[in-house]
Amino acid sequence: MSISKKYLKTKPICKVTFRIPPEIGNMHRKASLLGSFNNWNQSANRMRKLIKDGSFSVVVDLDINKEYEFKYLLDDEIWLNDDNPDKEVKTHFGDSSNSIVAV
Repeated sequence: MSISKKYLKTKPICKVTFRIPPEIGNMHRKASLLGSFNNWNQSANRMRKLIKDGSFSVVVDLDINKEYEFKYLLDDEIWLNDDNPDKEVKTHFGDSSNSIVAV
């Protein structure tokens, strides 16, 4: 998985691209990005599957100077953290953690 950031010069916004690579994407029908920026709403940021290689991606506009928790949800049942987040935070669900993107 990967995260790329593009800061806008005219607004205090960062366009963040979240990507699930083909080696994971090819094994799943759908993917969503859930996080503190969308109130963990499963349908707010559905990821688009790229037909050519099977990867998933979505671009989200985030306010700068903040940190956001997030996770990927595959096929409505498999939760994944990003493998290279800015950091991780433990949740109140036992041994679980969430990925953090800082913009």
